[in-house]
Amino acid sequence: MTRWTMDDILFQNGRTAVITGTGGLGYETARALARAGVQVILAGRNAAKGADAVGRIRAATPGARIAFERLDLASLDSVADFGVRLGATWGRLDLLINNAGVMVPPRRQQTADGFELQWGVNYLGHFALTAHLLPLLRNGSHPRVVSLSSIAARTGTIDFDDLNAARGYRPMPAYSQSKLACLMFALELQRRSEAAGWGITSMAAHPGVSRTGLLRDGPGRQSLSGMARRYLWFLFQPAERGALPTLYAATSPEATGGGYYGPDRMSELRGFPAPALLPPQAEDHKTAARLWEVSQDLTQVRFG
Repeated sequence: MTRWTMDDILFQNGRTAVITGTGGLGYETARALARAGVQVILAGRNAAKGADAVGRIRAATPGARIAFERLDLASLDSVADFGVRLGATWGRLDLLINNAGVMVPPRRQQTADGFELQWGVNYLGHFALTAHLLPLLRNGSHPRVVSLSSIAARTGTIDFDDLNAARGYRPMPAYSQSKLACLMFALELQRRSEAAGWGITSMAAHPGVSRTGLLRDGPGRQSLSGMARRYLWFLFQPAERGALPTLYAATSPEATGGGYYGPDRMSELRGFPAPALLPPQAEDHKTAARLWEVSQDLTQVRFG
């Protein structure tokens, strides 16, 4: 694969995208898609940050079609309300990028619905969001869903006996589980779309290690990862580069359903988009099917 960059994005006029997360990777993804002519709906829980992101993108790209919509992935009621609002405003959706995330908070926290925060925001919130937006996606033109995973998924396991880390919270294993779940969801969504004829192409991507607020703010500024982000910044690729695998999956004619994309260098820590290594546990179809059913029960949503 050649060194694919934002300059390789084909003009996307007429397409509509929802991107979760207003900073870091979400911002860079929205900026690139808006520049390519996409009508972007940038979704996040902080209205001030959302307005700032929209303003900066409009200043950089005059005529950009972008708007902010409030969405709190830590609340299933907020996710459902977002789906209702979009359904009343838009008749179709061409692209959903499940990007927003929480990374290794030092103490166990819970969502409004009682889920461990990383499990609830990174995975369950996006699972429910995709279900609520499924009718709009099915009306879209060659619709795609891109779900963000992480190289941390390599060490992840799905602990069905303690999905919420209630028995013992360890930040990184909880994060790895949530990101493995995102990857397994992307692959299972592709299989179910093919079986049911939904016409949706589902893929996953990961950004390698990028200079975003997750590494600095999630664990805390004085944590090992937070200090590495501050003092070893030159080892991390910029967020603009980290967004490339997502943008490749979202726009490239060469990206395929069930694909997984990440950086191509330094064991996928940095570089240009390329097919990423799938952890063996992500290819366990039986576990993926069980995870899907459990997730529907936990979120009280159904697909199809």
